[in-house]
Formats: sequence, C-alpha cells, structure tokens
Amino acid sequence: MARARTPVVDGWFREDGGGFRLVGTRCADCASVFFPREDAFCRNPACAGTGLIEVPLSRRGTVWSWTDCRYRPPAPYVSDPAVEWEPYTLVAVELAAERMVVLGQAAPGVTPADLAVGREVEVVPGVLGEDSERVWTTWHWRPVTPEEAA
Repeated sequence: MARARTPVVDGWFREDGGGFRLVGTRCADCASVFFPREDAFCRNPACAGTGLIEVPLSRRGTVWSWTDCRYRPPAPYVSDPAVEWEPYTLVAVELAAERMVVLGQAAPGVTPADLAVGREVEVVPGVLGEDSERVWTTWHWRPVTPEEAA
C-alpha cells in the first residue's frame, strides 16, 4: 500500500502544472510579501491592511548564508534517540523579487562545499521524514548548475 504524501505544514508549498513553489501571501494595501504565509492581517508595522492574497514565491534565489548542522538538537527539541542522527545543511536564501530571506534544508547530497554566498539555488520538493503511514514532504534548496543558469 502506498503511503500518503503529507506536507509538513499545509499551505506553505505546492506542486502543480507550474512546478514546485513555496507559497506566501501579499498584502493588497502595501504589497508586502510574507513567508510563512499570513492569512489574518499585514505584518508590516506601518500597514493596517487585512486583505491578503496568496502568491507563489520565486523558484530561485541566492545563498545569503548557511550552516552545517552536525549534532542532534538538545531538549526541548524533538529528536528520537532511537533514530541515527544524520547531519544536514541549513540554507538561508534571499528571494530578490520578494525582498526576503527563506530558510530551508539543502537537498540531500548538498554540502557546505557546494555553497557560497551569492550562489544561485532553486527550491525543489523534499522529504523531511517517513513513517509507516506517511511520507512527510517539505522543500529543499539545490544549487543551480551553470548550464541551468544560462
């Protein structure tokens, strides 16, 4: 039996005919863009807007920073000691059009040696974890190859 593919957070990303995209919201009054999405009010302190429109975010951005996560997080963070710890790379990506930085894990196999500040990356579908019933889906950042960038 196939396991259900379940987003780790519903409404933060989608895969459709336009490809895999992070989803944010834009204020109809001041045009500020938010991720994670905001559905109640504009988070811009200079705006009292409440009209928020769902918008797909840019697929590509540039590395703003990154860190190499090599140890199991301490309590109170949830981390099952029965599961072998796998290091990962966390990437902060600047989306120029939205004027924001979005965090996410690097795609499997991407290491800090593959990254540099200013390097172009793109958002791709990822898997955060699996259990007997579900595959928990998320997003990852993958470096754009020189051929893809051209």
